[in-house]
Amino acid sequence: MNFIEPKFLELCAGAGGLSSGLIKAGFTPLLLNDIDKNCCETLKKNHSDFKKLEIKCSPMEDLDLSKFKGIDLLVAGTSCQSFSSSGLRKGFDDPRGKVMLKFIDMIHDLKPKVFLIENVKGLLTHNKGESMKEVIRLLSANDTYEVQYKVLKAVDFDVPQKRERVFIVGTRKDLKLKFEFPAPVTKIPKTVKDALFEVPTSEGAKYSQEKIELFKLIPQGGNWKNLSIDMQKKYMGNSYESSGGKTGYLHRLSWDKPCVTLLCSPSQKQTERCHPSEERPLTVREYARIQTFDDSYEFMGSMASKYKQIGNAVPVELAKHIGLALLKTLRK
Repeated sequence: MNFIEPKFLELCAGAGGLSSGLIKAGFTPLLLNDIDKNCCETLKKNHSDFKKLEIKCSPMEDLDLSKFKGIDLLVAGTSCQSFSSSGLRKGFDDPRGKVMLKFIDMIHDLKPKVFLIENVKGLLTHNKGESMKEVIRLLSANDTYEVQYKVLKAVDFDVPQKRERVFIVGTRKDLKLKFEFPAPVTKIPKTVKDALFEVPTSEGAKYSQEKIELFKLIPQGGNWKNLSIDMQKKYMGNSYESSGGKTGYLHRLSWDKPCVTLLCSPSQKQTERCHPSEERPLTVREYARIQTFDDSYEFMGSMASKYKQIGNAVPVELAKHIGLALLKTLRK
């Protein structure tokens, strides 16, 4: 086992938030895969220093990974939309949910020393918890892996964002590897002000003039409820009478608090992410800062694609701390 430079493969790598964190922790990537061509171009642009790295833009099932049997670490940020509370939650009946099952098959074929799966917290409650039980049962098949999982809060790991994700880790029993999830390192949460200090200028989405006038009436940390009743009813329409907090409508961020979870678009009606003191959505580079990407990290494709890539990513600093815990496990 190479303790100095443990190697990893990542499937469903997206824009590279998870891989970037693992690299910062001391891992070397041998293969990164995604089906989205813009994500693949982003990975090529930013990981060109690794001369032996393969970047495969194809469905996971088309990959031949037989030469990587016994790899130190196998990683996947499997498609999460089918388990997300904001989606239809079709789970394994959704083609995106079946990616999880395919990845589990690949784990048992390749037998990595350690595997890591990242997904939305909604996986835990999907189908009243039965989906998660099935995932753990399949991962634990043949008594090959010791499997554990935990929800980690990004804000606890140097990330200025209230983002939560579930991480599943498996260690091969025959190697007697023991993994412990990282303990929180952030005593005072980082804020939007911390994140956006001297942020580089970049392209960004725009609001309509009507929405700009509405946001002028909303204070930091506020939302549609700060409008007059008549304005609330006009803006919200039928949603005004619906249940739920609906706090994402016309939501303005606060300088002195962590950002709420970034999504694939900064300006959808139900999930606004307005700048704390300007009447506009966050820019692409502001999005990247909050996800703790380096300013030098470049995203390829259209502006909409860049927002989507960043919004779907694992925050780099959170990934780094997970990587350090995995590194400790392998070195034991």
